[in-house]
Amino acid sequence: MTKAKQGFTRRRFLRLLAASVATSGLPWPHAYGSENPRRRKTLLSFYCDDTSPYVAGAKAFHTFLDFCAEQQIAGESSCILGMNGHSMARKPNEQEQAFLSQVQRAWKCGIDSHLELMTHHGLFDFQVDREPDGVVHEGLWLYEPAITEDQYGRYLGNILAEGERAGIKFTGLTWPGCGCSACQKRYAELRASGHSKPNPALWQALLNLAKQGKFRGRTVPCFFDSSETEYGLHRKASDGQWAVFDLMPNAMDHFGIWENNPNRVNPDYYISADGKSGAIARHVQAGSPYCVWYSHWQGLNPAKGVGWRAFTTVVGRIRKHLGDRVVWMRPSDITSRYHQAGGWDFRDNM
Repeated sequence: MTKAKQGFTRRRFLRLLAASVATSGLPWPHAYGSENPRRRKTLLSFYCDDTSPYVAGAKAFHTFLDFCAEQQIAGESSCILGMNGHSMARKPNEQEQAFLSQVQRAWKCGIDSHLELMTHHGLFDFQVDREPDGVVHEGLWLYEPAITEDQYGRYLGNILAEGERAGIKFTGLTWPGCGCSACQKRYAELRASGHSKPNPALWQALLNLAKQGKFRGRTVPCFFDSSETEYGLHRKASDGQWAVFDLMPNAMDHFGIWENNPNRVNPDYYISADGKSGAIARHVQAGSPYCVWYSHWQGLNPAKGVGWRAFTTVVGRIRKHLGDRVVWMRPSDITSRYHQAGGWDFRDNM
């Protein structure tokens, strides 16, 4: 057979194969090991800590949700029901009720609602509706090795019940970090004794609550560790269709952080004006399965946050330069799709 005949036969075979795949619903050409496989899209998401009506008012959260819905972006924003010393779910004032009304519609706007525990401070007493003086801080409590699965389940279950009282279905858990001297001293002691990770009983308690239908979905995304380079989606507990994951952010907060500091604002960190550099562009260029970054409501909010303009700029640059290479997705949808598919192969069909 001549070289010309061989080439014609191969081209004809590939055309027939492509036509067959197109009608079968199978991914093409990645599944067949082509020399030029279709590039998988990178999933984009973010989470915003410390979201509350006390930082910037309920109207600011309304504006934020409107922007997310209009731009068709997706992420997560925490809801801390007991941040002001009492449960917003019980006798909310006008501003708290307005905020809760916005949290109720967040899901439809593409935004998950994570519980950043109850107070972002000390353990809450649900019987008397307040945070007692001198109690251990919630974030540290998640690392204490002596706490049982039942203790975690009761406390987290009480928070989820407060959410239901307010018409809110939570999707996951965000670790409320703390820099106070007492916590930092105890964290150092725990690390020295080999307890540098959250208590494993926490993951099982979250899984049990998910199986009881207390969370919005069957998978529970959590945010604990983060790294620009050593990141990943780590399954912490699972049972059939239910699972708990630590979804590690791989981009940091350059929207003013919790200090609302203009010196900590830099949209170019995420993506440059020409779309060629920055953390998001770098992850996309490297073929990373996802790029998730974190932020804080103090800097991100549209009322008085120094990072709001930078945030809208980043969204615009992504749309302009990376629109055909990324897919926005809520964290809970990322973990759900990943768990159902048993890996990242679900991106083949995006």
